[in-house]
Amino acid sequence: MPSLSTTRRITAGILIALAGICYSSWVLEFFWSSPLDPLNSFLSELDAAHRPHRAVYEVGDILTSIFAVCSALILFLPRPIVSGVYARIAVISFGVFGAATLADALAPIDCIPGVDKDCPYEPSGLLPQLHHIHALTSTVAVFAIFITMIAGVVAAYRQRPPLWPLLRTAGLGVLVIVAVTTAWMLIADNLHGDYYLGLAQRIQVGGMSVWLILWGIAVCTQRTRAPARAATSTPGQVSSTS
Repeated sequence: MPSLSTTRRITAGILIALAGICYSSWVLEFFWSSPLDPLNSFLSELDAAHRPHRAVYEVGDILTSIFAVCSALILFLPRPIVSGVYARIAVISFGVFGAATLADALAPIDCIPGVDKDCPYEPSGLLPQLHHIHALTSTVAVFAIFITMIAGVVAAYRQRPPLWPLLRTAGLGVLVIVAVTTAWMLIADNLHGDYYLGLAQRIQVGGMSVWLILWGIAVCTQRTRAPARAATSTPGQVSSTS
């Protein structure tokens, strides 16, 4: 019968993987017609207020946040079952990501300039509605998941005994892809011209979803430290070799 800590760990791993799956709800945009161009539109525009199918994307984000926060709590309460500074940073940051994602879903952008009628154009940046609280929650969520990914990979390399070996290979590869696409977005956003920022963001967020699934699998399959062996002789007993 598995121990309580093993049950908690497997449950948390499943929730982490489910968070990754739900965080990819944006792929549903390819299954119905939309005036938004996936190469140039931002994912925040998919669940803008009054957009068709907004409820679907909102539910996806809410489920992501619930799974993320619950998995972090399971790994920490009542006693932490993750050890090591970097591993705990990854878990805490993941909980922050979940909270920020919930706020993100509950505070959508009001409208999309150029698509929705009478929607004013605002000074553009990485997100078109920088005056909106949605920009803040999105930024917090992205930073939190980035910290989670970096800390998780570092923990996989530095932790002894080995922790989350899957993140040392596939996890590191996905992290590199996400970092490259993030640099693509940050650099291209300050240049004139069309650099397919929408595509870059979709690769970025898709990579984050894949990484979370890998992390969930790594947590579920994590090897626990074997309990110390009991002494082979009782107090006062002399070894037969003496």
